[in-house]
Amino acid sequence: MLDALRRLMSRQPPVPEWPEVAQWAKAQKMQFKRVRDEGGFVVDGGLDSKPWRLEWGAPQRHYIAGNELRLRIDLGLNPDLQMLVLSQSLYESLERSTFESFTETTQTVMDGNTPEEMRWIVMYPPASFLGTKAVRSRFRVMGSSDLQAAHWVEGELARHLESASENFLKEQPPFMLMVLRGRVYLRMRLNEPDVISVAEAVALFETAVLQAMRTATAALPEGEDPSQQAWPRSEASTAWQTQLGPDDPPAGKH
Repeated sequence: MLDALRRLMSRQPPVPEWPEVAQWAKAQKMQFKRVRDEGGFVVDGGLDSKPWRLEWGAPQRHYIAGNELRLRIDLGLNPDLQMLVLSQSLYESLERSTFESFTETTQTVMDGNTPEEMRWIVMYPPASFLGTKAVRSRFRVMGSSDLQAAHWVEGELARHLESASENFLKEQPPFMLMVLRGRVYLRMRLNEPDVISVAEAVALFETAVLQAMRTATAALPEGEDPSQQAWPRSEASTAWQTQLGPDDPPAGKH
């Protein structure tokens, strides 16, 4: 009796499998993997022969309470192309946090541990862009070049943001799209990874990727040089931290 009770108490809770997300990924010819000991998963996909990675699990940013969905792709774009879309609620939260961190301490400069998103708040004012009233009221756009940032968002991406704001972004969770160091990132709070929200986030991300590629090849007006406004890179603060899947080697082993 006691042995049976000990065995019952020592059993580990079942690991979530997320079968609907796994089936969706398989149908899209993507690779789905559970993350070892992290209670999350990884999906590897691609767009125009460029691989992208999706991760869901514990957050990597302090402003996300709960679980986080993040995507990234390395396009090899000009590193001077720096653009950001924030949900209005996240913009206001980061603006408030940034102000408080400088007024309540003796800190006068941002160190390498400051997330890139907070640096944008200080360095670049929001850019004007064409879009519906709903999009302009729910999202803020910034960049090292206002014209490039506006070009990125206007058109198809603005339409997709409007649609998302009525669906998986309807509750206005912390949400970010970023073009930085030649890569495109998406980051948002998603406590439960239902397959519809995951699929819609991927579709929005891929729209942002295609628009970033078009923006990178668009000519700037004479005299507009985003490289003159670019803030220095920091090796200590990165926009992404990679989780390991169940079949991935530990850090430092390949």
